[in-house]
This record gives sequence, structure tokens and C-alpha cells, in this order.
Amino acid sequence: MAEKVRTGRCVVAVDGPSGSGKSTVSRRLASALDAHYLDTGAMYRAITWAVLRAQVDPADAEAVVKIASEVDLGIGVEPDAPWVSADGTAIDQEIRGPEVTAAVSAVSAVPAVRELLVAMQRGIISAADRIVVEGRDIGSVVAPDADLKVYLTASADARARRRSAENATDVSATAADLARRDRLDSTRAADPLQQADDAVVLDTTAMNIDEVVTRLRDLLDGKVDA
Repeated sequence: MAEKVRTGRCVVAVDGPSGSGKSTVSRRLASALDAHYLDTGAMYRAITWAVLRAQVDPADAEAVVKIASEVDLGIGVEPDAPWVSADGTAIDQEIRGPEVTAAVSAVSAVPAVRELLVAMQRGIISAADRIVVEGRDIGSVVAPDADLKVYLTASADARARRRSAENATDVSATAADLARRDRLDSTRAADPLQQADDAVVLDTTAMNIDEVVTRLRDLLDGKVDA
């Protein structure tokens, strides 16, 4: 498997709730593997930003789908310099703002939006020799044949502390927002947040980033059992 990772096609699917370390781990792993990196959550956030820009109610599924089908969405797949744009406008900072964060679960729950973005994601994956893909439905829906499927998790307290430090927000408010998003994302009808049956579950509560990346590389190299 080690030789396959270095020279052949390899797809790694990383799923899990917010604050579990998906983004940092996925980017570090992609860099270590000389692979591309795809943040699928950024794509949903970009559509949400476009919906809000158009002053469309995120609960209006028909209007949301119209926006999603018309916006020119761009996303970079280099782990050291990922980017996202909508209609040619760079929106890397905007999609991480509180307004988008509050609305993204509603937009992501629209089945037609998920169908549109999953098709785009599969196209990006197919075009890459090696890629690490992060999200909430990668191992179960987007890339069910991935070489390695990982479900990263951590205690609610650890996830809230991490996200609070990242965004400079109140820990209690952040914990409440994460719980809200987890509930919405886990209970939506279309492609809910869930662990793939054959995914390796990795609790990162007591692990640092380097330890997690090393563990994933060992799994790919066959040095440890899943």
C-alpha cells in the first residue's frame, strides 16, 4: 500500500463533526502524500454565501436550488493554498463568517443542492491521481470506494475549545452552535453526517495534529491495523 500511495491513485475520505480536526489533518495528510485536497464543506458554504448575497431565504428550497445551479463555483485543491470563489469573486473569508455558518446546514439539507455538489466533487476526485477529501458524507456517499475512510471525532468539550480558539469566540456559545449543527447535519434526510460502515474511527480528543497524521499514514502504509 505504501508504494501505491506514493506513485498510484489514492483517495482518502475524512468525515466527522465540526471541530474534530478534519481540515488541518486533511491538509497536512495531503501535503505529506503529495496529493490534492478537497474541502467539500467550503463548497456548501460558497453556495450558502451566494444564497445570502441574493437575499434568498435559506429555507426556500426552490430558490436555493436556482442559485446553486446558476452560480459559477470555483475551488482550489492544493493543500498549501486552498481557495474558493463564486462568480469569480474570492470568498475565502466570507464563507467562514457567522451569517454563513448559521445558514449552511439549511442549504446543505436541500437534496438537489447535494446532488449538484456531489457530482462536482466526484468529478474533482476522478481527475486527481491522489486526493484527500474531507466532509460529512465522503465515505458513505461521495467516495464509497476510497482507499481509506476515516471518521474523526472528539469530545464535545474538545471540539468547542478548538473551534473557539480558531474563531476567537466564546466557548459556551461555540459549543451550543456545534451541537445545533451536529443535530441538523445528522438528522437531515439527504446524505446525513454519519460514519461509513468500513471507516476507521479515530478519537482525536487527546491527540495532536502530528499524531493524527502519523496514524493515518501508518494506516495507509499498512503498519497498523484498521
